[in-house]
Order: sequence, then structure tokens, then C-alpha cells
Amino acid sequence: MNNLFAFLFRYRGFLVFALLEVLSLFLLVRNSTYQRAAFFNSANTYVGQVLGWRNQVQDYFRLADINQELLRENARLRQQFYPADLGGRTADSLPVRQDSTTRARLAVLGRPDSLLLGLRSLATRDPDYPLIPARVVSSTQRLVDNYLTLNVGRADGVRDGMGVVSAEGIVGRVKVFSEHYATITSVLHSQSRTSARIQRDGTIGTIRWLGDDPTHVLLDNIPRQNKLVRGDTVVTSGYNAVYPEGVLVGTVDSFVKEPDKNFWTVRVRLATDFSRLTYVYLVTSRPQAERDTLERRAGIKPEAKRP
Repeated sequence: MNNLFAFLFRYRGFLVFALLEVLSLFLLVRNSTYQRAAFFNSANTYVGQVLGWRNQVQDYFRLADINQELLRENARLRQQFYPADLGGRTADSLPVRQDSTTRARLAVLGRPDSLLLGLRSLATRDPDYPLIPARVVSSTQRLVDNYLTLNVGRADGVRDGMGVVSAEGIVGRVKVFSEHYATITSVLHSQSRTSARIQRDGTIGTIRWLGDDPTHVLLDNIPRQNKLVRGDTVVTSGYNAVYPEGVLVGTVDSFVKEPDKNFWTVRVRLATDFSRLTYVYLVTSRPQAERDTLERRAGIKPEAKRP
């Protein structure tokens, strides 16, 4: 306390001068309209600059959270691109129990959001493909069998066999996962097979990688009598039940007729640039387990439907 009194006594002249300056400035601004307007305009300019710098610093340290929120929003929006497996059904395409109440509802609704199959309500717009956003933490592109590691796992809802897509196109399929990480079998893998179709005419083929060029894959099983056009869009067919139907694979880059084959040799330029891949989405189809069970009962081997 003695030190404080000594400091005030030592600098009493300067402190009184500063106090009088502040008081005079206050009286000037309060009693002069022009000076008050000039003061507040200048103050707003400087305060705005300081707040802008503060927000830039805060936003820089919040970039990770902002990216995660944008990923979740993109996942919700991208999910709308993938139609449900039941979405194409209409009321007269299934045996519906027609009582007076049902007929009245159908007359009013026209194309209802749900169908009545017996006493069971069957949704026509069921979101079969919920997406899980993830970040690529490591990847390879130049090996014969390439993999990616993602920063999501069992705790985030990851399950075995889930498909992985990016904003550009297909990426791969979940191979193994732990509580917080997952390893993905890339499309750039010697054993990877994906059912695809040419969007222009609907021709179905199989995508596989040759193991050399990470920007191109082959589209097999396209009959020689089919007419191909360079630049044709290739999308997933939905036959694998790993990817939704219509996800972009790439575009036809070149095609040749082999003299001893009945099929075209078609090179497809991948839409996904694996060298710059950062954010992806894991996609799951809820009918997958039911479909796998049915195919096992029918004797279809897993190798025949490998993605």
C-alpha cells in the first residue's frame, strides 16, 4: 500500500493532467454534435478493425470445427441424391388391401408417401443410404493393392463392407475398422470389382484396376456390338448394394476392339483424384443384410458380387 501511495505521489502531476484531458475530451464530445459524430465514426472504424482481427484469429483456430460441420451438412445434402430402393414403387404396383378407408386416402393423396401392404405401412421414400463424413489420414496410389485410412470407426457407426464415396465419385469399401479408425480397400486395388453402367444407354459392365495408372480403370464386359462414344459417363449400377445407383465413376477415355474377344477394351478416366483426396463419405444400405442373406440362400458366391 505504501508503494502505491508513493507511486501516486510521485506521478501526481501526470495523473492529474491525464484526468483533466479525459474530462475535457468527454465534455467536448458531449456538448458538440459535430465532434460527437466524428468521435463515434472514428471509434467505430477502429473498433471494427480490432474486432475483425479478433474474428480472423478465432476463425483460424476454429477451422477444424468448421470443416467438420460443413462435412456433416454436405453429407445430409448428398444423401438426397441417392434414391431409396422403395422410391420407385407406386400404389398399384403392389397388392394393396383395398378397403373404403384406403381407397379414400389414395384418392386424396394420389401418389402417397407410404403404401399399405396388408396391414403394414411401407415407406416409399425411406433414406436407405445415410452418409458418415470422414477425413483421409493416409493413403497409397502407386501400389498394386492400395488402401486408405479414415478417422472414423465403430464409435461413428462404421460397419464392415460399407461403401466410400467422395464429392467426385467412388473411392472404395471398408475392409477393417477399430473404435476410431477404418481401413478402406481402394478402387485402385487388384481385387476390387464394381458393377457400373454407361449412363447414355444403360449398358452394364464391371470396373477393375490394372495396377499401373491411378487415374484410369477398365470397364469390362461391354459387347462389341454396342456403340461407344469417347466421353460417355460411367456410373454405378447399384447391383453391388455397396454404392447407391448413379454415383459417378468416370468418363470413357478410349476403347479398342480386340481381335480375339467379343467385348470392347474400355479405359475409363476416374472422376476421383486419389492424389488429392481429403474428405470422403461412408455410405450404408440398410437392405444389405437382407440382400446378402437371400443371395446366400440362393447359392450366389460372394466372389460374384465383390465390389
